[in-house]
Amino acid sequence: METSAGITTTAAAESLIPQFKLERVLNQDQAGRRIVLLGAISTTPALLLLERAPFSASAEHLAELPRALRSCRNLGANDVYFWFMACSGDVADGGAAEIHDDLKINLIYPCTEKHIKKYSRQGTRMVTETAETYKNSVRPYMQRQREGARLTWVYNIIEGKTEVEDVIFRTVRGVDTERGFLLLPDLNWDRKTMESLHLLALVERRDIWSLRDLRKKHVLWLKDMRRKILQATVGTYTKLEEDQLKLYVHYQPTYYHFHIHVVHVALEAGATQAVGKAIGFESLISQLETMPGGEEAGLDSVSLTYGLGESSELWIDVFEPLKNRGTVSLSQ
Repeated sequence: METSAGITTTAAAESLIPQFKLERVLNQDQAGRRIVLLGAISTTPALLLLERAPFSASAEHLAELPRALRSCRNLGANDVYFWFMACSGDVADGGAAEIHDDLKINLIYPCTEKHIKKYSRQGTRMVTETAETYKNSVRPYMQRQREGARLTWVYNIIEGKTEVEDVIFRTVRGVDTERGFLLLPDLNWDRKTMESLHLLALVERRDIWSLRDLRKKHVLWLKDMRRKILQATVGTYTKLEEDQLKLYVHYQPTYYHFHIHVVHVALEAGATQAVGKAIGFESLISQLETMPGGEEAGLDSVSLTYGLGESSELWIDVFEPLKNRGTVSLSQ
């Protein structure tokens, strides 16, 4: 080992880190996983780039991890969903040291086979859902997914039974249910890192399951909702401006009650914002405005291309059988 600083041994290199004296933070990614610090070692300027290492794959380590947390603070719960902020590290090492949360934990309890499939590693297929496929196969599938208690957690929020203190804006409940909605933090946001901001707008009405139910007659409502969402967000989080926010919807969505995602433009575009999953809210409105036909013309008449996990019910129950019969259009 030989460096420009004259460091020739591993021990000498390792001794540098404790000597680093912070001057200021240069940059931090939206998820807080990577940070760049400017400082000095002795009197020489230095940059320290820190990145959280991946979790260990050791079964022994992972089995012990939930019991080894120094702290675990519940942020909220709804139906089978719980979310927490926690501090990793051995409880015995706690002492009087200040605790800084470094883990965001979501718990699904009890979980179902559908949850297990959703979160398991799986291959992805791209499919093109035509208007005919939607009407004959996907719409009935959506109906089945809405049965039972699958949307209980959504209705709990809308009816004011849970997460009332988290709602940052809602129209007057029950006054105009066809235009009413509420806005609250997504359970995956830590509620403090602005560049990872993630909110959800849930509509009150229950007849719009997905973007497929949107029609030209809904354009004014959608525009009004967008305006109120932006105003409420920047009014609550005053360091933000409207042009720092991005609105989109998913297709296919995780659950079939129409909702809009609101995120900071700096939020890393992972799988949930990828092509084949996320569709810009403004683009939807524009498509509705410009599509031919009367007020009842809607997005149930267009073809949509998106990705599906090979373990998903929609692939297994709908698109794979159609593919095997040669009656479904796979994306080219």
